[in-house]
Amino acid sequence: MDRGTLSRMRPAPPPIGLHLTQAARVVSHAFDSALAQAGGSVPVWLVLLNLKIRPQASQRELAEAIGVREATLTHHLNAMEAEGLLTRARDPANRRVHIVQLSETGEAAFVRLRGAAVSFDRQLRQGLTDADLDHLGRLLDRLAGNAGAGQDGPPWAGLAETTAAVRPRRGTPASGPRSVKPTS
Repeated sequence: MDRGTLSRMRPAPPPIGLHLTQAARVVSHAFDSALAQAGGSVPVWLVLLNLKIRPQASQRELAEAIGVREATLTHHLNAMEAEGLLTRARDPANRRVHIVQLSETGEAAFVRLRGAAVSFDRQLRQGLTDADLDHLGRLLDRLAGNAGAGQDGPPWAGLAETTAAVRPRRGTPASGPRSVKPTS
């Protein structure tokens, strides 16, 4: 081969899924650390955030919004209830349903973790313009769609919206506020 052919032959870029997975792992680990320094964790943050969005949610609604199975959520709720972050009570209209609410301690934990989440989000946004962030959001939405995200979107789709009616449909970009800063 001549020098011109060799210079045109570039190694293939890494698969985009691998690149995205590696970046997500780094960002996720850093977010976990930021929340841990504030006395929390991602599961605790997601429960607290969703209880601020839906002040009286059932365990099933919380599990769906967070994107976990009810059994997994129950494990986290048990620990959070033991720490005094929330209360659970049977729904008088349907005794099989548990309604979950934040306690005063949970409200304080939310404020503390929100500060950590907002600070972390600010760190992630460094050096990125609004146009960069909009473009990144559209690209991530497209990647999620290409990967076969369900009709209701990815598991975190319920975090910023208050009703299922505003969740994105398959093949359309996610709607709703992009500037919700507490989530990362």
